[in-house]
Amino acid sequence: MDNSLTAQQKIAAETIAARIVSVKELLQTELDLYEIAKDSETGEHYLHYAYMHRDFTNTGEPESFHYLLPIDSDDVLGMIFGEQGYAYPEHWRSSFLRNGPEGFYIWFDPSHEAQQDEDEAFAADLLSKLQAFREQGHVDPESVKKLLQDIDETRDKEKE
Repeated sequence: MDNSLTAQQKIAAETIAARIVSVKELLQTELDLYEIAKDSETGEHYLHYAYMHRDFTNTGEPESFHYLLPIDSDDVLGMIFGEQGYAYPEHWRSSFLRNGPEGFYIWFDPSHEAQQDEDEAFAADLLSKLQAFREQGHVDPESVKKLLQDIDETRDKEKE
């Protein structure tokens, strides 16, 4: 039976609390904590990110949120020696566990957010091309053809 947390979809907070132990603190501020953590049952390593949030629209009581990103041995060493970034969300590109209000951790895949960022950059590039075309004021067939070729090239680069 595979006891790896990566093989489970929904994990009780009690299970996480019992199995995940801190190995090395990387950074702690008043509101944030980054540390290397280890699953005491399987030996798997995680980057643990915890942050404090106060919802002043509600009670104002502090809430803490916890994220666990599976990492390999090379990542562990890179982070400990300061050679590898770990800040959330920039360096969190693969699936990670995050806690919720129901007392469970679930897997979250951030890849759709990266795709959205790419789509927004593509749209901004197209808008820039169209604005430049309009400002030039050339609407002859050759200029329109060049604009369409530029757009096709931009789209082809996006697909790569």
